[in-house]
Amino acid sequence: MRRFIILASIFLLAGCATRQQQPEIVTPQPPPEREPVGIVGLTAQQLVGHFGNPALQVREGTSLKLQFRGRTCVLDAYLYPQNNVLRVTHVDTRTLSGVDSDQAACIASLE
Repeated sequence: MRRFIILASIFLLAGCATRQQQPEIVTPQPPPEREPVGIVGLTAQQLVGHFGNPALQVREGTSLKLQFRGRTCVLDAYLYPQNNVLRVTHVDTRTLSGVDSDQAACIASLE
């Protein structure tokens, strides 16, 4: 009986020692989308001075959307009142087909 217990213990320990731990699979998260520092906070006049006349201008209540189009992308700048002045608070960029695009690359192509 003693041999059986010793033999069973050896097999149990051997089984634990050879078991490989499965690697933890980590799904990479995309970096949070950051607003372009050079665009956020600008007024409508500053945007027009930077990109030229917008292709589209939409007013909704107290907010304003200005759209600038280039050969490769579209930039939508959303302006909301801040201390009674309309300023860019959010920017969306996309390709001409409507797929999200890199903001920095789109801004560079429009400049």
